[in-house]
Amino acid sequence: MPCPRDVLQRMTGHTGPVHVVSYSKGAATYCLSGGQDRSIRLWNPITGKEIKRYDAHGYEVLSVTCSHDNAKLASGGGDKSLFYWDVATGQTIRRISGHLGRINTVAFNEDASVVVSGSFDATVKIWDLKAQARSPIQSLDEARDAIQTLYVGTQEIVSGSVDGHFRTYDLRKGQLTSDYLGHPVTSIVPTKDLQTLLVTTLDGKIRLMDRKTGQCLNTFKGHKNESYRCRSVLDPKEESVILGDEDGRVWAWDLVTAASLTSDLPPTAHEKVILWTEHHPVADNQLLTASADGTIVLWGSGESS
Repeated sequence: MPCPRDVLQRMTGHTGPVHVVSYSKGAATYCLSGGQDRSIRLWNPITGKEIKRYDAHGYEVLSVTCSHDNAKLASGGGDKSLFYWDVATGQTIRRISGHLGRINTVAFNEDASVVVSGSFDATVKIWDLKAQARSPIQSLDEARDAIQTLYVGTQEIVSGSVDGHFRTYDLRKGQLTSDYLGHPVTSIVPTKDLQTLLVTTLDGKIRLMDRKTGQCLNTFKGHKNESYRCRSVLDPKEESVILGDEDGRVWAWDLVTAASLTSDLPPTAHEKVILWTEHHPVADNQLLTASADGTIVLWGSGESS
């Protein structure tokens, strides 16, 4: 499968680094970005036009995610508070405090009745958005360093920490499984069958981990990732692994063989580190990268429709 290699659009508007970019749900027609400039922006990535801007954060925005129906969004960052927004009006519905450090990652559950946050304070907190109570339903404090990434499933939460562990919390059984990789974990993406996890770490490697056995099934390398929260993703057909690295290059590998799908050294896409990589959930050949250079790039391939 061809990796998206052509720059289709470059979105500019943020002042300073763009920490995160996230597609809307469903047909994923739009995307949301969060930046060092404390703003969240809604874009049409095909036209490159900014549609709406959300301002309430007093510090950098490090994570933003959409609800299943695209009506609400949640964000977190340097404020140490979780922000819950109405997408249409641009107003905050709630600001939820409780963390002692910046919030690095936020994620909704399936029906957006619950939002989960992971923080520099090494805790994962679960919040009931329908309850009036201001305290979390649960606080998971097994990590010994900052939480960098979260996956929230129907019955489980998987967290990745700077302490080198990714931890799976089975909420139904009340069980915790911990896997140690020895290097800070920057991103976790599950395959659709939930049998394996794509785990990115700060030793310049991406590992495909078998969840049942804890074995590493494949390792992807060649890119530079030593200091920043870079993120690897899968294409919708789960044939390839893609990551934007600290040199501003976009790398791709075959999921099964781990062979590189790019040239020995892919061309630089950004002037600075790529801080977030996001593949379109449906389209095979659309990819977004957000960078410390203040821009977001929409990538496509020769087969783009």
